[in-house]
Amino acid sequence: MSKYLLIVLFLLTGPFLRAQVIGDLFEDETVLYAETKQVNQFFRRFNSEEDGQGEKIYAGNPAYRDNYLRKQTLPLIFDQESTQISKSIKASFIKDVTNSKDPVYLDFHGGEWFAEVVVNVIYNGVNNEAHLFLKLQEESVGSKWVLSQVYFKPFAQLFFKDPEGTDKFLHPLSHELDFMNLGKVFREESQVEYYTYQSFVPDFLSIFIYELKMDHLRFVGVKKVNFHFFQVEGYYFKLEEFNRSGFNNGWLITKLEEIDLLDKNQLLKDIYYEETK
Repeated sequence: MSKYLLIVLFLLTGPFLRAQVIGDLFEDETVLYAETKQVNQFFRRFNSEEDGQGEKIYAGNPAYRDNYLRKQTLPLIFDQESTQISKSIKASFIKDVTNSKDPVYLDFHGGEWFAEVVVNVIYNGVNNEAHLFLKLQEESVGSKWVLSQVYFKPFAQLFFKDPEGTDKFLHPLSHELDFMNLGKVFREESQVEYYTYQSFVPDFLSIFIYELKMDHLRFVGVKKVNFHFFQVEGYYFKLEEFNRSGFNNGWLITKLEEIDLLDKNQLLKDIYYEETK
């Protein structure tokens, strides 16, 4: 029986024959667990836009975005060794994204996902690591990755770490003295950030670029890449790459959480290493 006839039967028959067709499309479990080598490939496998041999499935093909097929294959793009994903949340997630009335597909250009790149650097002669956050920026033609934020521990240690700084302020009548008391502010350099406006947040990206330009900081190489996804309403998941023996390999979901808007805002702060004053 030809592959194309099997695909037709995939739509016309019940679950038993559909399961047989999946076997023909993906051959066996070895192929089902084939490594997801690229992030773009992860998107296609999540959406059922690629078969077990890595061939793209195009619109018009009966297997394209087929939710029955997705229910069988989505469990395979999770890290089977992860201890951060409960079976119940995983089952709820798969059920929600394959809902026949309102299925959810990932969109590469849909926003609500970004990269975290851990890089090795040398700062003032000392080996260190920085977390660079990048997002896709749409252009008139195509898109590009751009730096959006940076977390660098040596910078973080400079700000809001003095327990004696919280009561610092400029007297409301300072203007009558031509702000002569600014001299005291800048003499207390370890506490100067406590004189800023209430919602002030240090811009580590600007400092990072400045230090690069001043040749105080030198990029060495990439250590690790993660991706953070908020595209599926009510959920967050983290994507990481594995290079290990066995079939459960490549780009896999390592963390999955059910979240609401409040959880999302706090989670973003945690991911960005943001700290309150």
